[in-house]
Formats: sequence, C-alpha cells, structure tokens
Amino acid sequence: MEYKGDIYKRLAVFTAGLLVMSFGIDLFIVSGLGATPWDTLHVGLYEHLGLSIGSWSIIVGFFVLGCSALFMKEWPQFGAYLNMILCGLFIDLFLKLPFMVTPDTLMGKMIMFAGGLVINGYGMGIYISARLGAGPRDSFMLAVNEKTGWKVSNVRRGMEVLVLLAGYLLGGPVYIGTILYSLVIGTIVGFALPECQWLTDKWLKKAGIKKQGGKDVKRGATF
Repeated sequence: MEYKGDIYKRLAVFTAGLLVMSFGIDLFIVSGLGATPWDTLHVGLYEHLGLSIGSWSIIVGFFVLGCSALFMKEWPQFGAYLNMILCGLFIDLFLKLPFMVTPDTLMGKMIMFAGGLVINGYGMGIYISARLGAGPRDSFMLAVNEKTGWKVSNVRRGMEVLVLLAGYLLGGPVYIGTILYSLVIGTIVGFALPECQWLTDKWLKKAGIKKQGGKDVKRGATF
C-alpha cells in the first residue's frame, strides 16, 4: 500500500529545517562576530560584485553541484537543488527583516551569535532528519571522498579552509566567531540530529505505518 502523504510530510520537515537553518546563518552574518566559512565567501562576493548574499549562495551552490556531478557522473538528488535554492531565498528574506541589525554592544553581539549557533545547528538537524538528500557542499564532499578515498573529515576540512581563505581575500566577515563556529557546530548538530530524527520519525510513523493483520507494516519506500 502506498502512502502518498509521506513525501509531502518529508518536504514540510525539509523546508522547515532550511528555514530555521537560514535564520541562524543570518544571525551569524548580522552579529558582527563572523560568519560561517561558506557565508564568508558569499558576503565577500556580494561586497565585490553586487547581487545579494542569498543569490551568491545559490550561484556557488550551482557551481558546487556541477563539480559533484562531474565527479560522480550522475545528477545529485533533488533535495540538493531544493536545499540550494531555498537557502538562498530564505537568507535574503530574513536579512530584510527590520530587527536584523548589528547590536551596539559586545554582549548583544555575543547573544545574537550564540542564538545563531543553536538555531543553525537545530535547523541542520531538522532538514537532515527528512532524509531527502544532502546539500550542495555535502554532496561535493561525498563525491570527492568516493572518488579519492580520502577521509570525509579531511575532505571537509580542506574545503572549509580553501573557502575561508577565498572569503577572507574577498573581504568577507572572518572574525573569532568564524573559528568558534567551526569548533562547536559539529557538537551542536550531534545533539540536535538525534532529537530531530526521533521527532520526525515519530511524526512520519503515524502516516506511514498501517495495522495489517495485527502487525505493523512499514511503507516500502526508502530515502
């Protein structure tokens, strides 16, 4: 038996996660204490070439997905494209909100940045829990890992360093917060993902499991 509502529920979770994650990204950027390595690059490109930060997030995402496709000789999952487009749109949307201004005090900046860390980490946990595919950067990381055999941690670290260097040379916001993000975001996601996965699976189970002959029968589709 098919459960057509399952994919729509996953898309709802996926979109909600990207919305939350993008809000966290903007809090980093506006806090004045530094952005993530990738967003440092996006801000640097925006300051030199115009368009918008979200637009550059999408453009860079297309480039990264293209590289992934060349490595793997196959197109990434549709979730990667949706991730790229929605994140760019959400980033620009949130930056237009009237309260998105850099605080005047150091304490205010620290609170905004800390809030961004937690919100971004849980946003990642929510969108990943939908299991609709990795984003452009993660897709490229996995492609390089599969083709070269290099450790995922080394591939990701190398990507972050190169992107951070490019963003720094373009004048992007590289401050203490950028380093702090790199050190703690993995830990935050490590806490957030199991909680988000449990909640998402519990919600999907209500729609995706039917009683049949006194036993639970799970839907056959995999993600």
